[in-house]
Amino acid sequence: MPGKAFNIAAEILKSSSKLINYLLRPVYKVYEAWLWAQISEGRKPNHVAIIPDGNRRWAKQIGMNPIFGHEAGYQKLKQVLNWLWEAGIKAVTIYAMSYENCINRPEDERRHIFNLLERGVQELLEGEYIDRHRLRVKFIGRLDMVPSNLLRRISELEKTSEGYNEHFLNIAVCYGGRQEIVSAVKKLVVDVVKGKVKLEDIDEDIFRRYLQTSHMKVEGVDDPDLVIRTSGELRVSNFLLWQIAYSELYFCEAYWPEFRKIDLWRAIRSYQKRDRRFGR
Repeated sequence: MPGKAFNIAAEILKSSSKLINYLLRPVYKVYEAWLWAQISEGRKPNHVAIIPDGNRRWAKQIGMNPIFGHEAGYQKLKQVLNWLWEAGIKAVTIYAMSYENCINRPEDERRHIFNLLERGVQELLEGEYIDRHRLRVKFIGRLDMVPSNLLRRISELEKTSEGYNEHFLNIAVCYGGRQEIVSAVKKLVVDVVKGKVKLEDIDEDIFRRYLQTSHMKVEGVDDPDLVIRTSGELRVSNFLLWQIAYSELYFCEAYWPEFRKIDLWRAIRSYQKRDRRFGR
């Protein structure tokens, strides 16, 4: 009986939420246009990194299986990417799955996320999205932890898109900032031992070449200007620890599936109001 009551309450909550959103839609549209008028002519971040947090909590809140939240999050990502290109953003890095997620999450949840990633890769391979946006896609992280069938698709997608440089999409899977730095150090040490790099020549620029985002610098794209995290959590969770040393951070209360265009416009407005001195 309690379970039945909970399901009924969840359905009422979902219906109420849809009704409220429907009634407020005209208000949101006006506010969205007002925000865009404020930011459209201002300085835009060239590279935006996103920690799309809160999928499971959003699903639980509406009485659904937590795994359903990842499906909603996947659909939201496709929408948000279009908003970012619309805003004139050149590069986006998405924290799709952390190294810790790949170790600690239940097997069925990990499998579901990998399946979503494979579906996304397949959609990009089959559709016109890459050509239309002249988009280069790159996966970063511990890809040795990714299922072999997905890894083959990833390799195919990266090869298909490697000739483009108008927009960049980095997808971090089984990724950890600490793990990336350790891996970079190991590779650098090997090159020092082989005599390819002199110890006294090592600086930030040389070290950057050993990071998984090194392809961005080659194309003239700097580290993230703006990092957005949803769900109200105030931490970076081992994400791009080297790259976001001077990034502007923006924390949004909304769970990722609830993230709206006005939330993105607010993040950009906040970015535009900040004085980026880089220690000067």
